[in-house]
Amino acid sequence: MTPPGASAAPAPSAQPVPAGPAAPPPHPVSEQQCAIDREIAALHTAAADARTAGGPVPAHPGRDFAPYRSTRLRHPVQPLAAIDALRDPEAVELAGPAFGSTDVTALDADLTRQHAGEPIGERITVTGRVRDRAGRPVRGQLVEIWQANAAGRYAHRRDQHPAPLDPNFTGVGRCLTDDAGRYAFTTVRPGAYPWRNHHNAWRPAHIHFSLFGTAFTQRLVTQMYFPGDPLFPYDPILASCTDPQARARLVCAYDPELARAEWSLGYRWDIVLDGPSATWTEEDR
Repeated sequence: MTPPGASAAPAPSAQPVPAGPAAPPPHPVSEQQCAIDREIAALHTAAADARTAGGPVPAHPGRDFAPYRSTRLRHPVQPLAAIDALRDPEAVELAGPAFGSTDVTALDADLTRQHAGEPIGERITVTGRVRDRAGRPVRGQLVEIWQANAAGRYAHRRDQHPAPLDPNFTGVGRCLTDDAGRYAFTTVRPGAYPWRNHHNAWRPAHIHFSLFGTAFTQRLVTQMYFPGDPLFPYDPILASCTDPQARARLVCAYDPELARAEWSLGYRWDIVLDGPSATWTEEDR
């Protein structure tokens, strides 16, 4: 209460309240996960109906799979340009692979020993056999892998996902298959990561595989996934394999015989290059 004859104290001036971060604009309904799920379900149903009707089972995922949004721009729509290798043999090499400046060594296949320290993450061994449709081993095959680190981030300047980089993990490796067609890598299990295909899209943990034959034009690229990942039903890239059996062939299997005591878990993933049981690859992507 103000005493008689005293003037009331001026009210304190209102201080502006700092504004919080602006809310992101809402995503269109068509870019929500539920819409992507409906598109995937419709395409899988159509593919299943075609198989039931006796239609051919595609050898690879479709080049344009609508729920995988960037396939609209990432696949060729014009006829491939022919290169006359006899007239200009060096033209073929303009798009050739970069195998590295040295021969393949044992260190190339162990992604946990390529730096001064140990990488963070769950150490794993991934191995399997590369075979043709008749089950014959493919010997001397160059197998390359690349992957995100345990936090789900690639050691690449274009990956700006706000997850930590690991100074002791680059995420690339290579090896040659032996006489039995076997390959083997020691690495860390990669983490899931967000991508901008649609709102709140996350990729399941995976490792990219590249296999070279006797020429660059024989290169095959695919991805290996880990069993039991809850993100499988929501991933348009995995879903672009509309054949459920083919999707299952992209998932490795835990094998206790491959685990090394107090060192690493073991996973087995065999690769079949052609035929009805071929491992699905990312054709022309």
